[in-house]
Amino acid sequence: MTDAESDGGTREANPLAAQIDPHEGDFAFRWAYGNPEAPFTIVEFGDFECPYCGAAKPVLAELINGSEGQVRLVWRHFPLFEPHPYALTAALAAEAAGHQGAFWPMAGLLFKNQNSLDDASIVRYGEQLGLDTAALVGDPAQRFSHAVRKDYQAGIDAGVHGTPTLFINGEPYKGDVTVTDLRDTMSMSRKRARFRR
Repeated sequence: MTDAESDGGTREANPLAAQIDPHEGDFAFRWAYGNPEAPFTIVEFGDFECPYCGAAKPVLAELINGSEGQVRLVWRHFPLFEPHPYALTAALAAEAAGHQGAFWPMAGLLFKNQNSLDDASIVRYGEQLGLDTAALVGDPAQRFSHAVRKDYQAGIDAGVHGTPTLFINGEPYKGDVTVTDLRDTMSMSRKRARFRR
């Protein structure tokens, strides 16, 4: 892995990670998938062009879908501009699609087609979803740049250096991105919480 990408392996804890509060506010949690009242919130700082994020997508979907409402996923944009020339374009398109009620369907298409994230391809994905495609690319999509910048800055402030970077209930996740490892981490967290009572 290069370019500050990560497979979810070992990372040093960062005191700023406390800023990734699962109850921090509506903006940060605008792209949430799963039960809003779930006791576990996974925040993913990700990049639609990152192959490791692409590999994490089905794992996280399986985890959320099989959690019986116990886990939700929150996406935050962290486009790695230098190694991934279309990451920002994809982030803006997803944000624009989200404002048309289609964030997760667009995210799915972006991940499925990571090698085709140019404007023409994004317009095709928008057409497949029945969206106003003019809002997804070019100057119209720039109106969503503040949201991408805000997510990116939140990631920097929390010590994010690569993608995907996960936080579980505000704590940096340092394990492998597998359903088993994530479940084990949440199970240990629940046991620690019971022990503290």
